[in-house]
Amino acid sequence: MTLANPTLVELTRADAVESEHRGRAVVMRSTGETIWSIGDTDRLTYPRSAIKAFQALPMVASGAPKAFGLDDIDLALTCASHEGEARHTEKVIEFLTKLGLSLTDLECGYHWPMGERATVDLAWSHHRPDARHNNCSGKHAGMLALARQEEWDHHGYSKADHPVQQAIRVCIERCCDTDLVHAPVSPDGCTAPTWAMPLHRLALGFARFADPHRLPTEFLEPAQALYSAATRNPFYVAGTGRYCTRMMMALNGRAFLKVGAEGVYIAALPEWKLGIALKMDSGSALAAEVAMSEILHRLGLPISPEERQPAIRNRNRIVTGEIRAVGSAFADIPNPD
Repeated sequence: MTLANPTLVELTRADAVESEHRGRAVVMRSTGETIWSIGDTDRLTYPRSAIKAFQALPMVASGAPKAFGLDDIDLALTCASHEGEARHTEKVIEFLTKLGLSLTDLECGYHWPMGERATVDLAWSHHRPDARHNNCSGKHAGMLALARQEEWDHHGYSKADHPVQQAIRVCIERCCDTDLVHAPVSPDGCTAPTWAMPLHRLALGFARFADPHRLPTEFLEPAQALYSAATRNPFYVAGTGRYCTRMMMALNGRAFLKVGAEGVYIAALPEWKLGIALKMDSGSALAAEVAMSEILHRLGLPISPEERQPAIRNRNRIVTGEIRAVGSAFADIPNPD
């Protein structure tokens, strides 16, 4: 039995703490050294969408971008959990066209756009959502690109035993130095498999993504290409107003950030060759954002007060409280220099 994970984030109303969010987090160097951790980082964690860069690496390494004329926005979309805005969905269709495929080839399913504005716009146009609006449609386009490049039958590419997913599994194992053969595996929200791993393995993988010379040789240049594509085109990784997009824009190439469902977040920081992984026990995405902002701030990045302590507003936009990191939980994060 392990002790309960500590409270990392709390939500206040007036002078009282209304909610607490426990969690676990770890910061690692690409050499494998843990420079800070809190909570049970050995516990198995499904990375969910936070792992998308590693799901895209085998496709880039295969030579598919050159073969199909994929550009940086296409690469950014393979790492995305996008809002389903018109700029996202139009690029997904263009991506599929480059592959000689169509929406019917996507196996991600569909949902109304993640973005409220995008949902309203779609409804006002008297259209229903389809696979392009799925926040993972760019990732799935990337998986199809791998299947096409390797001349594998792309039907069923989202199943765990398909060559596409097995190539991704091996990539994650090698980059994160973990064994997934006997790990729990489940279909993600988009049907593609997600494998559970210790949180520190996720942090190590993204530390190596930040320092790609530590990755297997065939993934060095692909990792550089994906990092550049995502940080130069952050809108396509998330969308208007989203935390991943806001932070990558504000940090101007100094960090790659990616959300995962159920309160997972990762970051890769090339200047210090660090990877960060965190998981909120409550599954709160907002709490995960605040915890990530606090870690980045403590490491020395210029994070605004609004990101570290977002105000909570009611329907009349009156401030009713705030959500903030518990300072004592993060007090011993060292200077990475």
